Parts: sequence; structure tokens; C-alpha cells
Amino acid sequence: MARGKHVSTEIDPAALAAIQTLGAAARQARLQAGDGQAAAATRLGVHVQTIGRIEAGEPGVAIAHVMGMLALYGLSASPVALTPAEPH
Repeated sequence: MARGKHVSTEIDPAALAAIQTLGAAARQARLQAGDGQAAAATRLGVHVQTIGRIEAGEPGVAIAHVMGMLALYGLSASPVALTPAEPH
């Protein structure tokens, strides 16, 4: 699992891939805007490490921070189809 805050349950590989995709999109949008991580952190009101964690696709980042960064750069996450997880 990625570094960062401890996540209490294992994350489904598909969910982890989605988180990483959001992070990569946020990074690309930030770079296209010409912002460094420090500028993004200031604009979003978070620590610069949070920007790095979002972009790395770490699962322990608050969803509000991820969505906030996407919105900051004019992106939105489209809703996903929710399906029941198989019992473990």
C-alpha cells in the first residue's frame, strides 16, 4: 500500500486504480496550468504534502481535498456505477 495515513481496510485494486487515475489527472491539470505543488497547496488551503499525496494516488487523502483539487483546475470526477462488493 502507498505511504501516508493508515487506511483501515484493504482497498480493492479497481478502487485504488481509480484513485490513482484521479491523482494523475489532477497532476496533469496542475502542470498545464503552470502551477507548482506549493501554489496548488496555497490555492486549495492544504499543506504541500497533501498535493503530493493526491497526485500519487494515496488512498488516505480526504475525498474533499481530492475533489477540491480537481475543481480548482476545472476538472470533475464523473459518477461511477456502484455495484455491491462480493463478501470476503
